Amino acid sequence: MAIMDCMAVFEAKHIGVRYMRGGKPFAPFSDVSFSLEGGRIYDLTGPSGSGKSTLLNACALMVSRTEGEMLLDGASFEGMKPNEWRRQVCLVPQSASLVPGTVRDNLLFPWTLKVNAGSPRPTDGELAELLNKAALDGVELDHSAAQLSGGQQARVALLRAFATRPRVMLLDEVEAALDDESALAVSRLTRCVLAKEAACLRIRHRADDGYAYGTFTLADGVISYEQNPAKPTNEPVSGL
Repeated sequence: MAIMDCMAVFEAKHIGVRYMRGGKPFAPFSDVSFSLEGGRIYDLTGPSGSGKSTLLNACALMVSRTEGEMLLDGASFEGMKPNEWRRQVCLVPQSASLVPGTVRDNLLFPWTLKVNAGSPRPTDGELAELLNKAALDGVELDHSAAQLSGGQQARVALLRAFATRPRVMLLDEVEAALDDESALAVSRLTRCVLAKEAACLRIRHRADDGYAYGTFTLADGVISYEQNPAKPTNEPVSGL
């Protein structure tokens, strides 16, 4: 069991998931506990099929749990509507899924959804600042999303999630299909725009990039934790 912190932004306690696979009940894990502190990025690793993506989906209420409790700033998920929880605990899937239209259309897409209807939309100036932090040279708000490269699409999808200012970011191998340079740009962007009061848990299988405070490993239904010995890169990279 990973060590819990009473000041954690997010806590999962004894989470379990069970579903049918090949016509038989299957439980990738049944007693997983961990916590995430604000202002920190954490990696989640483990062998293929260990349930890493399932765990992120369970934390975002995208799949049903069979047991366990989740807390956001000490408050149980049971006291929040699912859509509000998902706005605060935001899951970004592996494949960037952009809507037809411009970069602006994509960054503002969350405000077309009911859960964000009552919150103010970012201004063009705020959106342009996000693009600058993402080091998307030459990409303007009026740029067609269909003309973006894979690395650019991944960064726009990440910016779209960060624009709603969630408390927890869950990144499901968002850099898996990217080249090394684009993957590093995504890591830099995550560190640059992650607020001090927010936390990030990301599934990744690349070599350590210096941005993770610690690493969770999920294997054989058990989660373990190891703090990275080197001090994480906490300052924005020059030019972001």
